[in-house]
Amino acid sequence: MITYLYWLLVGTVVILALFGIGVRMGKWKPATIVALILLIAGTILYYFWLQQVFVKHYGGRMSISVPEGQHHIAATWKEDNLWIENYDPETNQCIFSEYSRGNLLEGRVIIKNCSPLMPSGTGKPSPGAMAP
Repeated sequence: MITYLYWLLVGTVVILALFGIGVRMGKWKPATIVALILLIAGTILYYFWLQQVFVKHYGGRMSISVPEGQHHIAATWKEDNLWIENYDPETNQCIFSEYSRGNLLEGRVIIKNCSPLMPSGTGKPSPGAMAP
């Protein structure tokens, strides 16, 4: 919901710039430039700062896909960055991937010989224990 309100606010500011400068003052070229600058600035602000803040604190929405061939294990927040744990059965590795603001400076931790899918009651993984 908060995401929709943000985009409504950005759209309103862009329309007000077009109306205020273009219609009222009759200067359409500066109005278009200002509107485009506001739209680009609002988009950059959202994707590089506000998206994960909205999702974590205010119930916003975002989508992340599990890479092909991997199994999702867990997700957690560390400050305003989302960490996803996936398991790659081909390499027997657990992969922690960070989704930071704007997808810049993303961290990645790989645990080798992870074997997280173990049958209940045993402490050791068995070769055929992995679920499809």
